[in-house]
Amino acid sequence: MTTQHTYRVIVRGTFRELTDEARARLLDEVEEHGLSRMRFTPEGSLTYDRVLKHFSFRFVVLSDAADGDEMAAALAEDRAESALKALVGGAGVGFGELRSSVTDMDTMKINRKSR
Repeated sequence: MTTQHTYRVIVRGTFRELTDEARARLLDEVEEHGLSRMRFTPEGSLTYDRVLKHFSFRFVVLSDAADGDEMAAALAEDRAESALKALVGGAGVGFGELRSSVTDMDTMKINRKSR
């Protein structure tokens, strides 16, 4: 039996070659994707600003502990790619290379303040 761990993954990237339609649609929805809306969720939380240069997703990924951070990052990047391809009414948006940072919530040490 394998042990499942919960990972928080931040996937970052850069928008590329946005069409006028994609740019207009993203700008129409920019308030729904601001910093105050950031959450770690299984489906991902997309954030970007009006500049439309960089974006980030925040994911919660459940994966076998034996597969480690690399698998959690790969799963999150796959989810991010799918979400980006579905944006703008299914027409998708262009993006560059994705980069991920992973935190294993089951092994994270919490330092409590001593009294």
